[in-house]
Amino acid sequence: MGELKRVFKTFVAYLKRPDLYPELGRKILKNTVNRNNAFKGKEKTNSWARSKAISQKEAVFNLFRIDASTFKTQYKDVLDKAAQKEKECPIKMGGPGALELIYYACEFSEGKNVVETGVAYGWSSLASLLSLEKRNGTLYSSDMPYLGQNGDQYVGYVVPEDLKKYWKLFRFADKESLPKIFNENQVFDVVHYDSDKSYNGMFWAYNQLYTHLRSGGVFISDDIGDNSAYQDFCEKNDIDTTIVEIDGKYVGVFIK
Repeated sequence: MGELKRVFKTFVAYLKRPDLYPELGRKILKNTVNRNNAFKGKEKTNSWARSKAISQKEAVFNLFRIDASTFKTQYKDVLDKAAQKEKECPIKMGGPGALELIYYACEFSEGKNVVETGVAYGWSSLASLLSLEKRNGTLYSSDMPYLGQNGDQYVGYVVPEDLKKYWKLFRFADKESLPKIFNENQVFDVVHYDSDKSYNGMFWAYNQLYTHLRSGGVFISDDIGDNSAYQDFCEKNDIDTTIVEIDGKYVGVFIK
C-alpha cells in the first residue's frame, strides 16, 4: 500500500510539471514495455568489472600520477560539515561515492568546465567544486526533481554556500537538461555520469557526454555494474577503461 501511494504521489507531481511530461512518458515506457532493459547484460558486466577492478587510490595514481591519500585531511573540515548536513537532512538520498577520483580528475585536467548528471545530496558536486573554485570554473549539473518526496529543496544540500557561485543546476531529466547545458558550454574537461540507471538511458547519455569531452579530458561513470551499457560503450569505441570498486559497486573511468 505504501509503494502504491508513493507511485500515485509521484504521478500527480509529474502532472503539475508540464516541462517534465517527456520524462513521464519515458518512465511509463521504462516500467512497462522496457521493463527488462534496466538490467540488460548485468551478469556479463559484473564478471568483467570484477576481473579488472582496483581501488580508488590505485586508480588516481595510475591515471593521474597523484597520491589521493591527502584529500580527506586537506578538506577535513569541509567534509565533516557536509557529513553533518547529510545526517540532519530529512530526505534519504545517495551518499558519498568516488570523491577522490572526481576531485583529482578535475585537478589533473585543470578543469574549468565540468558536467555531471545526478546530484542528490551533492557529494560529487562538492568534490568537483573544491577543485573548480581554484580556477574560477563552472560545474554544470543535471538533476531530476525528487518528485513525490518533497525533496527538491534538499538537492545539493551538502554543498557550502560559498561554492554555489561556481555551480549551475538544471532541474530536468538528462534528455532535457543536457541540450540546455551544451547550449551554454560545448566542451568539458571532466564528465561524471550518475543519473538514469537504465541501459538505454546510460548508453544515450554516454554518447552525448563523450562527444562534448575534450581530448585529454576525464570520463567517469558511477554504477556501471547495473547493466552492460558502460562495457558495451567502451568496447564500441575501443576505450581502455579503468574500473574502480567502491563499497561493492563499480565506477568506470578513462582519459579521452
